[in-house]
Amino acid sequence: MDAKRWLHQHQAAVYAVSVVLAIGVGIGLPESATFIEGLIDPVLAVLLYVTFLEIPFVRLRHAFRNGRFIAAALGVNFLVVPIVVWGLTRFLPPDPVILVGVLMVLLTPCIDYVITFTALAGGNSEQITATTPALMLVQLLLLPVYLWLFVGTEVAEVIEAGPFIEAFLLLIALPLTLAWLTEAWAERSPSGESWQETMGWLPVPMMGVTLFVVIASQLPRVQDSIGQIAVVVPVYVAFLVVMPVLGRLAAGVFGMDVGESRALVFTSVTRNSLVVLPLALALPAGYELAPAVVVTQTLVELCGMVVLTRVVPAWLVPDPPR
Repeated sequence: MDAKRWLHQHQAAVYAVSVVLAIGVGIGLPESATFIEGLIDPVLAVLLYVTFLEIPFVRLRHAFRNGRFIAAALGVNFLVVPIVVWGLTRFLPPDPVILVGVLMVLLTPCIDYVITFTALAGGNSEQITATTPALMLVQLLLLPVYLWLFVGTEVAEVIEAGPFIEAFLLLIALPLTLAWLTEAWAERSPSGESWQETMGWLPVPMMGVTLFVVIASQLPRVQDSIGQIAVVVPVYVAFLVVMPVLGRLAAGVFGMDVGESRALVFTSVTRNSLVVLPLALALPAGYELAPAVVVTQTLVELCGMVVLTRVVPAWLVPDPPR
């Protein structure tokens, strides 16, 4: 059995080890958090590069023309998710700081590692890739509107385009361009083909590295506040349970195939926490706890994704019977 197949079959174990190591480093060496945090964007960029290398660009061009999927992803993320989030936040204490943190992260769909999780679950990762520009633009426009509706104008006014645009350029546009150049190189050169084959076994290890750097760097942020923010954990867990089911139902309504259905499930549930975190850090005085609320969602979601990459293809959206 080659390394790529072995890693794919044992991906859950790889991720579990990464999470355990990250928790150990985050608790035992909190002073390393600043250094490790600086690795998040480069590691994510590499992860997405090796993920994009597995997408034939002829299929990606076709994915951009799939208006049905893009419409479904926008509808689930910006019509269904806000209703679910509004309902779940009714169970939170009436603390505007906690509410703002929860709303900021749950109302923004992921535009980066959702692609990798979709691919690892056997979903249509090229379709997710083609949908990311629309997801980024719409969440940038609607997040201030949702915050204004739910909590008022004070927080809505601090939302800026910078972190969203920077994340898109660094984590989507750059890796995608490099992957396209690599694919062109592989078609013309044996060394390029060899490079592409070597990169083919990296998605699972790089996902493990991503889990490690995110959890190890962010865990110290929430350690001292865990008593105050523990109340948001059930809300995040409930979101992880409810949204895959609603995403699956929406896929059925739109008559999607297995790959598209899995992709819609993952875009329904994964959130844009790493992009939203700078926005939470920029909130005015009095909202110092909001970044910890955002980080808590990151930690809960990443652990949940380890489970969903198995549960979605095995149970929620299984392969059709042969």
